[in-house]
Amino acid sequence: MASQIQVEIISKKIIKPSSPTPNHLQNYKLSFFDQIAEKSHVPFVLFYPYDPIKNKNSTTDSMIQKLEESLSRVLTHVYPAAGRFHENKCSIICQDQGVQLIKVKVNRRMDEEFLKQAHNNLDLALQFWPQGIKDVDATKLVATPIMFFQIAIFQCGGITLSTSAAHFAIDGWTNFTLIYEWSKVCKFGTPAEKINFMSFDLANIFGPRDITFSDETEPLITKLVAKKFVMDEVSVSNLRDELTKGNNSSRSLYFKPSRVEIITAILWRALLRASHAITGKMKPSVLSFPISLRGKLKYRETINPFGNFIIEIPINYEPKGCDIELQDFIILIRETVQKTVDFVSEASVDEVVAMVENLYNKSYGGTEWGASDDVEEFACSSLNRFHMQEADFGWGNPNLMHFGSRDNQVFWLYSTQCGNNIVVQMDLKEKYMDFIQHDQEFLAFTKLRYG
Repeated sequence: MASQIQVEIISKKIIKPSSPTPNHLQNYKLSFFDQIAEKSHVPFVLFYPYDPIKNKNSTTDSMIQKLEESLSRVLTHVYPAAGRFHENKCSIICQDQGVQLIKVKVNRRMDEEFLKQAHNNLDLALQFWPQGIKDVDATKLVATPIMFFQIAIFQCGGITLSTSAAHFAIDGWTNFTLIYEWSKVCKFGTPAEKINFMSFDLANIFGPRDITFSDETEPLITKLVAKKFVMDEVSVSNLRDELTKGNNSSRSLYFKPSRVEIITAILWRALLRASHAITGKMKPSVLSFPISLRGKLKYRETINPFGNFIIEIPINYEPKGCDIELQDFIILIRETVQKTVDFVSEASVDEVVAMVENLYNKSYGGTEWGASDDVEEFACSSLNRFHMQEADFGWGNPNLMHFGSRDNQVFWLYSTQCGNNIVVQMDLKEKYMDFIQHDQEFLAFTKLRYG
């Protein structure tokens, strides 16, 4: 049925800040962390079915008008998002050039049948990414909006809201926080002068550096398959109890792992079992584990800055025979991440920069790990602390959300709407996905599968 869905562009327009950006803010300096970020656009989409009770006093047109007006007010605060990259790629010219807003119509109702289809066919979401983002590359950054938004209007009045941001200037925290705060501004009618949820001075301490990284990640050419799994909280909890019962056995952990640590370890171990089955050998592996540095450093400018402020922590696994013990992965994840967090909490700015440069060049660009076909590379991103499931613009919470652009092998973790379970969205090579969805050791920790 996916082939029967038609998405037709109604209009494209530029949304500008509701108030002009002051002269002294019109040259926003990019930071060191923007400098090392990927140059791609990162999309996601939220699905909002029409709710006749919550929308009894509004039409689809009035809802969209409120979206546009509130976005304009938010952009007055988040002014770099409405600018354009300078040719030197070291700054953003903030002269209220605006963000792109695309409106499209869909020849379907967002009913239970469609939502079931969207749950089970994750590629359906690709039809609702903002139009044209696949044409954006590093050579077109100067002339391209930094953020794209798209509203898809269904026949019943339901909508999808999708956004795509240039990772060169905006990380996941910035993107998701902007959307969530925008939803509150839209719902409650917050005036522009009272919107204040980010700072814009990270480059004052982490300015661009004269450095070169070995790694420039290219999207995989191989087609990737996307599926979702709902992890079983009871099974995960029982496993945690077993691993921490303190009987001094070889399986016992010396700490109580988080759900994210346990699930990440389960997934990573399953992926390496898949690699072993497909290639016939146990390969070393690098897991990219991004953490936000906000609130983890001793500097005022690092509490809630706009832009990129994450470290893609490389967690390196060297196989020792064919036995893959789960607790080894949990310990590796905990100790690698904690070592980084402990270091940055006391480090100087120069020490943080040197650490990041060393990590990236050694693990992502080095011949031993990042530049070898004999190393399995995966990425994990935990979104549990974001409030995207609660992004209520005035017509209720989203029923469904999807992430990513199918460019790299990655899995996202986020909480279900009730908060009791964790959903995993996985983008994998087809052979790996075929193995995963039949791997009984992995499936023992899941309760539902979509896709």
